[in-house]
Amino acid sequence: MIGLGLPAVIRSKLRNAWTGRVWTGGNPNGTKTGLNWPTGIAAPLAMVAPALVLIPVLGLLPGLVHGGGFDLLAEFIQAAFSPSLDPLVLGSALKGLGTTVGIALLGWAASVLLGLVLALASSRQVWTSCCGHVWPANLLRRLLALPRSIHELLWGLLLLQVVGLQPAVAIAAIAIPYGALVARVLGDQLDGLPSGALAALRCSGVPAPQALLTALGPPLLPGLLSYGGYRLECALRSATLLGVFGLGGLGTELKLCLQSLQFHELWTGLWLLLAVMLLLETGLGGLRRRWLMPRRLGLGSPSSGSPRLEPGAAQGSGSGRALAAWAPAGPGLASPNPARPGPLPSSPLAPESGAGHRDQGRAPRPDSLGRRGREMVLAMVVIMPLLVWLARAMGVHPLGLLHWQPLPNLGAASWASVLALPWPQLVGTTLLLTLVAAALAVGLAPLLLLVIAPWPWARPLLQLAWALARLWPPPLSALLLLLLLKPGLVTAALALGFHNLGVLGRLLLEASDDCPAPAELALKGAGVGPRLALLYGRYSGLARSYLAYGAYRADVILRESVVVGLVGAAGLGTQLLESLSSFAWDQLLALLVVYALLTLVGEDLSDRARHWLLAPT
Repeated sequence: MIGLGLPAVIRSKLRNAWTGRVWTGGNPNGTKTGLNWPTGIAAPLAMVAPALVLIPVLGLLPGLVHGGGFDLLAEFIQAAFSPSLDPLVLGSALKGLGTTVGIALLGWAASVLLGLVLALASSRQVWTSCCGHVWPANLLRRLLALPRSIHELLWGLLLLQVVGLQPAVAIAAIAIPYGALVARVLGDQLDGLPSGALAALRCSGVPAPQALLTALGPPLLPGLLSYGGYRLECALRSATLLGVFGLGGLGTELKLCLQSLQFHELWTGLWLLLAVMLLLETGLGGLRRRWLMPRRLGLGSPSSGSPRLEPGAAQGSGSGRALAAWAPAGPGLASPNPARPGPLPSSPLAPESGAGHRDQGRAPRPDSLGRRGREMVLAMVVIMPLLVWLARAMGVHPLGLLHWQPLPNLGAASWASVLALPWPQLVGTTLLLTLVAAALAVGLAPLLLLVIAPWPWARPLLQLAWALARLWPPPLSALLLLLLLKPGLVTAALALGFHNLGVLGRLLLEASDDCPAPAELALKGAGVGPRLALLYGRYSGLARSYLAYGAYRADVILRESVVVGLVGAAGLGTQLLESLSSFAWDQLLALLVVYALLTLVGEDLSDRARHWLLAPT
């Protein structure tokens, strides 16, 4: 019996919320913000329903646990409280961290520049204004789907075989897929901007380049900076991941320390990397609030009644896209159509520090516009010499990417061996891995917040755990799990799920803080417990956007499944790494094509799911 002993009105609301028959939650202006499910399942329960995958996973774990590893795991946990402070270890960790940060900064800068150029080249507004045709923009958009469908790890490993080991390889591996992602996001933003000012300038005889810069440049800048900041966070994690696979930086040292069981040295590098990541996230969040840039998750905004998901990319570890149909109404403005989020998209729900709700929808003062513009220009002036100095200090030579070395064992293709691969098993295992990891990440984040709801002191611990999950690359999580578990699909799914749980947890926690929930306060005032009040009072207003991002995150996990191929998950990722190490180029080409097709199909399904979840009701 729900709400036994509570007032009749409260019992009725909880009972209806349980069945999903009425809207729960809301905002001060009375607009409905809940989600009514035709299946009769309440929206808050749908948020935690994916966690049911824990039942079969926990049932399989006893058969996967092997005899050793518990003592090593205990040593690993104890070493977290006593990292090595040896000067040699610290010096080596700082040097590796500098390389990782340098790769991230240079890869990020190259991707933003490349993405901006490609966004202009693939914008329908630009082509319509310049020559009156849109087919070149549509063609280029389809072509850009291919580089973004391949994970940065695969780009790095392929370039490593073609041009050899050099600093420019890791930078290009980040810049190529990230540039295609930035082009997609900025192209969608450009096409979603109001065209009235542009048409007026063109009718006045202003040439197309000047008209485009004047009409579209200022409203595009906040979204560009906000999304660019998110991509910088992703680039730091991607640079660490590339280092795990031998492309330089702190990731290489972390992997060597883990393989040699030097846990104290391992935690020295981890704590340093965590400090840099948190400083970066905090600094970028502060700049977004100071410059009033669009938030990445708009929930419960006074200017918009329905919760909304701001599209964009996704970092985590590092990839994502904007929905073409979700055109923004302008910087900091809410769209009148609740299916189309108002603020300029910065990333598909990459987490943002929560303050800023009070600034949403508020028109900035003229003097603040001048201050913001000067500070933005100053930031660009400062960062350019820093990037040039980094490139010289790291010995980056972009022209070195043009000198290809002979590929070994490049003989005639054996298509019979390609067809002999167990394609149904490879594809099926990859999809199952994606679904299990996505269900773990999506369902556990709200479930863990419900568990700790009565204990405020547990929240900082959960935040620290999620920060480590975002930081810890999935391949290292998989190697750590191998201390206890046998290699296989479950081990790989746990590693991917843990990493994405950190991303989703940060998102949900900060969105929950940013979203007003009068229903939760009302339920608590009526005597409802903190867990039930959080579930039905706050989660019902977050469900649509959170589940829509969960659909996006499943697409990201499909792309990331290649990075856990080293634990023998028997999916496409494992076969890709085996074919690459054995120089089976015919198999590698076929696997890349299948992987790209899968990710593009997953992208389309993810877009459709988000449209359905965020459609006006």
